[in-house]
Amino acid sequence: MTDHVNPKKRSEIMRAVRGKHTGPEMMVRKAAHSLGLRYRLHRPDLPGKPDLVFPKWRTAIFVHGCFWHRHSKCSKATTPKSNADFWNKKFARNVERDAEAAEMLKELGWRVLIIWQCEATSPEATATLLRKHFSNRYRP
Repeated sequence: MTDHVNPKKRSEIMRAVRGKHTGPEMMVRKAAHSLGLRYRLHRPDLPGKPDLVFPKWRTAIFVHGCFWHRHSKCSKATTPKSNADFWNKKFARNVERDAEAAEMLKELGWRVLIIWQCEATSPEATATLLRKHFSNRYRP
């Protein structure tokens, strides 16, 4: 199956995909802040540059898009029909890189939490995820 848009338009669309300050990331940040949790953003000195870092709790949070990071059994994790070999290699490398970053953080003594795009649907749902993770060290 061929792409329904021309290559120039596809390039524009892909260039517009952001890596920082995405909608799901902003949702997690808002929920964390509302719970009184303070964090740092995208620390370049940590493996994988986690989206949110809670130094006080040595916790790093990655907010992953279901499509790009291949959330298993998620309807948003579709694979494009055109150029499937390229996409499969790209997705495999993304997943591999995510696992490497998480492993390195754990070796450095950090806790790693991954919040998927489909889980960050509302501030309340996201706050629930954060409360669960921080429950033994944080009492809202």
